[in-house]
Amino acid sequence: MAPTPLAPTVVLLHGMAQTPLSMVPLAHDLRRAGYRVRNIGYPTRSHDVATLADRYLAPVLADVADGQPVHLVTHSLGGILVRQHLQTRSLPPGSRIVMLAPPNHGSEVADHVRGWPIYRWIMGEVGQQLGTGPDGVVRRLGPIDAEVGIIAGNRSIQPWFSWLIPGEDDGAVSVDSTRLDGMRDFIVVATSHTLMMFNAEVRAQVLCFLADGHFCRNHGQRETGR
Repeated sequence: MAPTPLAPTVVLLHGMAQTPLSMVPLAHDLRRAGYRVRNIGYPTRSHDVATLADRYLAPVLADVADGQPVHLVTHSLGGILVRQHLQTRSLPPGSRIVMLAPPNHGSEVADHVRGWPIYRWIMGEVGQQLGTGPDGVVRRLGPIDAEVGIIAGNRSIQPWFSWLIPGEDDGAVSVDSTRLDGMRDFIVVATSHTLMMFNAEVRAQVLCFLADGHFCRNHGQRETGR
C-alpha cells in the first residue's frame, strides 16, 4: 500500500464552517505514507460554490500540476467544490478522489434550516445552495471523469438533525445522498459527520483507496453496492 518514490500530491479540502485544522490528522497520515500534501483553506461563508472552486481550488491544482497524478481528499462541501471544478476541467491520469460524507444529492438538513437567520449567518451563501430541491447546486452538476471513492458515515451526534433525514445518516447527510453515479467504490463506516476525519478506520481507508483504487475490506465488514 506504500506510494511510489515519486508520490503524487494530495490536496485536502475541508467542509463547511470548518478550517484546515480539521484535516490535520489526515495530512499527518499522508505525509507519513510519503505523499506531498497541500491542506488548503477557504472561507465557506463568503462566496458561492462556483466562486470558491475557482478562487481557492483551481489555483492550487494548477500549481501542483507537474505531470504526476494529483489526488484529492475532501470532506462534505469540499467534495462539491471538486465536482464543480471538474465540470470544465480534468485531473492528470492516475489521479484519485476520496470524498468523505459528500452531500452529492443535497442535504435534507439544509432543506429545513436554510431559512433560519442563525443558519444563514453561520453558513453564508453556500449554505443556501446545498438543499435537495431544484435550486440546489448539486442538481446542476453533471458526471465527472475521475476515480472516486466515497466514505459515508452512519452514526450521529446530532439527533435533532437526524430526525429530519430519511434512512441512515451521519447527523448531517444521509448515506444515500453521499452516493455518486460512476463512483469506483463506496463504503459505510460507523462514524459521525463532524468527527469523520479523526476516525482511524476512515483514515486507513483513505490510504487504501489512494494507493489501490479501492477500499480495504476485512471479512465480515459491511460492504455496499456501487
